[in-house]
Amino acid sequence: MTIFLHILLFAVGAPAVLACAYLLLATLLSARNRIPPRSTRSVQFDMIVPAHNEAGNIERTVASLRSVDWPRDKFRVLVVADNCTDQTAAIARAAGAEVLERNDTSKRGKGYALDHAFAASRAKRWADAVVIVDADAEVSPNLLEAFACRIEQGAQAIQSHYGVLNPNASWRTRLITIAKGAFHIVRSRARERLRISCGIRGNGWCVTHKLLEQVPYKAFSLTEDVEYGIAIGLAGQRVWYADEAHSDAEMVSGEQVARKQRQRWEEGRFQLIRTKTKTLFAAAFTRPSGVCLDLALDLIVLPLSYIVLNVVAFVVIAAFAAWWNGVLFDWLWIALACASSLALYVIRGWQLSGIGLRGILDLARAPGFLVWKLLLMLRRRESVEWVRTGRETKSP
Repeated sequence: MTIFLHILLFAVGAPAVLACAYLLLATLLSARNRIPPRSTRSVQFDMIVPAHNEAGNIERTVASLRSVDWPRDKFRVLVVADNCTDQTAAIARAAGAEVLERNDTSKRGKGYALDHAFAASRAKRWADAVVIVDADAEVSPNLLEAFACRIEQGAQAIQSHYGVLNPNASWRTRLITIAKGAFHIVRSRARERLRISCGIRGNGWCVTHKLLEQVPYKAFSLTEDVEYGIAIGLAGQRVWYADEAHSDAEMVSGEQVARKQRQRWEEGRFQLIRTKTKTLFAAAFTRPSGVCLDLALDLIVLPLSYIVLNVVAFVVIAAFAAWWNGVLFDWLWIALACASSLALYVIRGWQLSGIGLRGILDLARAPGFLVWKLLLMLRRRESVEWVRTGRETKSP
């Protein structure tokens, strides 16, 4: 029995120790990074919005992009109306955007919409870089300045903070805000401090045309953002983190839509784990490359709810083992150290999220959320295309 418990504790504890050590290091390195000197304000941008039936949000998003603090003759707003059956294109034009209408039902998805827009931007030969913003997002006025000052420092890819536009819509959106504070701010600050890639998060990111020539955009999976960030890392480039700028998008507050959205995200992530982990580790040790090593670790460190489930299981099994045989008591200390590291990571994420004391009360809902996640794992379905997430804002 003791030998069996040693084997079981190692099997359960090894992934927990790896994940919690990674998150603890990120927490310790999560102080704000230095902002580069101001730019010369000469970089020209195409701001691209992939949109599928976004008539209810697109006017607000275009208005936000057009109001950024940047010379008006040095940026364009391009909306890709992708297989739309509503008034997205007409509303975007009326709001002041240039519209690219795309109709190809055999190639559906955000990745295809972005590939179409990038090709159009490159053909124009006007912009120096492209910026990608979701169709339900609002951006900070300093977004282009944050990108430009880093481009002038040598950056080829930059990710701004991807925040939550409606944090107080429900307890669910407040928990998402805390999770993004941990996943986006804590981990991205640490990775920037170490001069490795913070990855691409899908909303509020920028790449230069020079990089698009080096690494053509061919990311069409369910998590096309993470996929392209990996391609950038494998090409020897890193994604810089612009902590001072943000692009905030709506998060769904209802259970049904959140379930479908989470299933798609996690299915896509597991696909990348299966197809990219070996390639990243091989690149990390043959070059060697700290960027590729971290991208591999970031990929295999699963979403927070999975880590919490892993650590809870580790603590419970370790407590039973220590009760069964005092020789196994050291396992309990290791399990409690993992739990403490994870708690520090979550608390730091809460602190940086700005959600306030109410967020602490919402964290008390975590056990129920974990039960929901377990049920979600059991009900996982395959999905092969980009399905538009239901919005809190209704289309007119």
